[in-house]
Amino acid sequence: MSFDTVRTVDALRASIAPWHEAGQAVGLVPTMGALHDGHLALVGASRISCVRTVVTIFVNPAQFGPSEDLVRYPRREAEDAEILRSLGVDLLYAPPVSEVYRPGFATRITVGSLADRLEGAHRPDHFTGVATVVAKLLLQARPQRAFFGEKDFQQLQVVRRMAADLDIPVDVVGVETVREPDGLALSSRNEFLSPAERAVAPALNRTLCAVANAVSDGVDCQAEAARGAEALIASGFDKIDYLAVVDAQSFEPIGKIARRPARALAAGFLGKTRLIDNVAIPPAA
Repeated sequence: MSFDTVRTVDALRASIAPWHEAGQAVGLVPTMGALHDGHLALVGASRISCVRTVVTIFVNPAQFGPSEDLVRYPRREAEDAEILRSLGVDLLYAPPVSEVYRPGFATRITVGSLADRLEGAHRPDHFTGVATVVAKLLLQARPQRAFFGEKDFQQLQVVRRMAADLDIPVDVVGVETVREPDGLALSSRNEFLSPAERAVAPALNRTLCAVANAVSDGVDCQAEAARGAEALIASGFDKIDYLAVVDAQSFEPIGKIARRPARALAAGFLGKTRLIDNVAIPPAA
């Protein structure tokens, strides 16, 4: 099977056009590279349901704040490309920043209150950067399906809302979080953790699971979230941006689990490394 890397919108569209003309379903897997098994799960989901799979690697400066880790974000395109080739991916799109944001670029996409809470409150303009670049990728590749990990659950919901509101004809597919044996969600940022920090990191998932179990039994969601945040600090986390229990669609905080799916989400720092995770909470019976 052939495998190519393209770096311009024109080359991307020229490569994909014959697949569209042949009626072949195209799956898109947007990434920032430094691939791990979580990314590979997205590729696997695409290859199962689509005839063609396109992976993008683009470290998007528009979704990083001025004090965030854009410069040190891991970049290893050559290794990533070999992994994708071995998995049977059809095309890698790895554009430079100047191709994505050409001179004079002035358009930004905002997604309202859904993007203003939790991650959006602590990382201003983050979801504007995400929504803008993902909209561009969807319009450039015109996939039938696009695959995103549930680890970034708020991002997944923002992308779904953006695609629906802009009438972009794509099925946005969420893929279950891939974890280490001790429960830590896979992330490219995990490699920044020191051995001591890595030993503490699984407490994030354990605490979220404990919160989810407690509120499922009828405990007040906000009180339990506060207890969870305290538990994370006690376990060794240096700072907690948030630990919240929210409606899984609107991201509004809830008091008691009702007949709608909910989600427990958290973000916290170990040293300079910021980790996020989330756990699903089923509706009340």
